[in-house]
Amino acid sequence: MAIQVDIQTRNIRMTDHIKDHIEKKAGKLDHYLPAIEEAHVELTYHKSARSATDRSVAQITVRGKGLLLRTEERADEALIAFDSAIDKLQRQIDRYKGKHYHGRGDGRSASDVEEGSVPADETGELPPVIARHKQFRILPMNELEAVEQMKLLGHDNFFVFYNAETSKINVLYRRRDGSYGLIEPEIG
Repeated sequence: MAIQVDIQTRNIRMTDHIKDHIEKKAGKLDHYLPAIEEAHVELTYHKSARSATDRSVAQITVRGKGLLLRTEERADEALIAFDSAIDKLQRQIDRYKGKHYHGRGDGRSASDVEEGSVPADETGELPPVIARHKQFRILPMNELEAVEQMKLLGHDNFFVFYNAETSKINVLYRRRDGSYGLIEPEIG
């Protein structure tokens, strides 16, 4: 089965080289997971990014039978960001196959479910879909323990925990420079 690859660019001129490179690599994603039916690739150039290495952004979203995976990477060049995003997506696919993929589902693809159940807005774009709800037990810990847990669990972006020192739910996140940030929500 051939995978449908949709490429969109913003502030980047689409060349034949870029198009061929993306179609070649994204077109092979169904070799890793046959349930993948389509891939949407968006390349964006942000002239006003803080760092020159964050100016080119590649976002890849793949859909298939009961499947929706998304990744985003930044680099100084669009194809480097795309290649990094493809590598990250392949790791996500491996994790998905190892933990979740057991041929489950009702036989409908994610695109069939989305089109039938979610109305488009005036712009023609689909609103965001919450594809999964997850519950988990939160254990009290301090900030350093939360950093350690985040590393042990392999969470790259954020970690939600109950701060034993403040008796509140906090969100620990990794910043682009490699340091950590802490969100301490307050009810307003």
